[in-house]
Amino acid sequence: MQNQCPVALDTSGRDIHAETEGLRARGPATRIELPGGVLAWSLNSYSVIKRVLSDPRVTKSARNHWPAFIEGRIPPDWEMISWIAMDNMVTSYGKDHVRLRRLVGRAFTPRRTEAIKPRIVELTNQLLDGLAAAAPGEVVDLRERFAYPLPARLVADLIGMSEEARAATAKVIDMMVDTTVTPQQAQATLLGWRAAMRQLIEGKRREPGEDITSDLIAARDEDGSRLSEDELTDTIFAILGAGSETTINFFDNAITALLAHPDQRELVISGAVSWDDVIDETLRVESPLAHLPLRYAVEDIELDGVTIPKGDPILVNYSSVGRDPARHGENACEFDLRRADKEHLSFGHGPHYCLGAGIARLVASIGLSTLFERFPELALAEPADKLLPLPTFIMNGHRSLPVRLTAAVPAAV
Repeated sequence: MQNQCPVALDTSGRDIHAETEGLRARGPATRIELPGGVLAWSLNSYSVIKRVLSDPRVTKSARNHWPAFIEGRIPPDWEMISWIAMDNMVTSYGKDHVRLRRLVGRAFTPRRTEAIKPRIVELTNQLLDGLAAAAPGEVVDLRERFAYPLPARLVADLIGMSEEARAATAKVIDMMVDTTVTPQQAQATLLGWRAAMRQLIEGKRREPGEDITSDLIAARDEDGSRLSEDELTDTIFAILGAGSETTINFFDNAITALLAHPDQRELVISGAVSWDDVIDETLRVESPLAHLPLRYAVEDIELDGVTIPKGDPILVNYSSVGRDPARHGENACEFDLRRADKEHLSFGHGPHYCLGAGIARLVASIGLSTLFERFPELALAEPADKLLPLPTFIMNGHRSLPVRLTAAVPAAV
């Protein structure tokens, strides 16, 4: 396996699951080629990925542990530059990571999660009221009209961003996850989101509010240290991107799975299984993240007979985790809400476990349950296997989700 020729990941994301099966067949860790001819490793087995996610010998800091980046061999217009140029909690290492996670963690309190619940209900019903105004039987894009705006607007609220600013920044985020972009587009994306975040921060310094940005501006560690300007800018963008893009794809995938499997839909509607079962089974079989860039080997790492050399970049193949037959059996690719073992790693594992997991679960549960209550006869307007995938190997979702609306049930008062 060590001497295999690298596989070039399909930048168009035409069939992520077939690609994942091919990579897994090559071994738990295999060489891949990224845009620009950059070579990396794809981790493909559940056991290896879970082990690596908590391994202190693996870092997400390019500036400290990726020789090609440190030595200037990765150009500033590399197609994936936004994923490695950030300076925040996600890309920090060691003591810096502990410090930043402690500072950022203070903004994700149980109190904030509980306080945001009425806003989730309000946003959900606003969006569904808009759909209810459509004629019965009309076909609408549920990704554009519901799956996208619900988490995107909620996260914007959390960081104190206006709807106008959010809409403009959303285009930048979409470009960041698109792996078919040109080098020129990649460089413009990096400059664009940083400018937007700095503008947000400047406004919150003038007029602080009850939001995460204001909290992070004011946050101090035990020794009195605060986030640097770059850390603050890049951390807020990471919250905006991670909190919206993954949840958008979760809604897309969960709705598609339920509509494509009427028997499974009936289980949750009848109460035989819970919405938590829907959340976990969707995250297992259709992780909203496919291949997440980038991690780096701090030293040589041996993984089930394969040695990843010190300094080599690594991608975690999240689309493989829940579908690994070694963990979930030969029917691992089937959507089954009665499955006893729904374990997944879609919120991460170890030191980088998602701080916003509680909020994500809350919006998922409220959003899905309310959607199917308001539109009990909702149906796909196209077969699930005909839906076009997003043009990316990073995210797992569809370009659109056409559904046929039926008469809506009024919102509960």
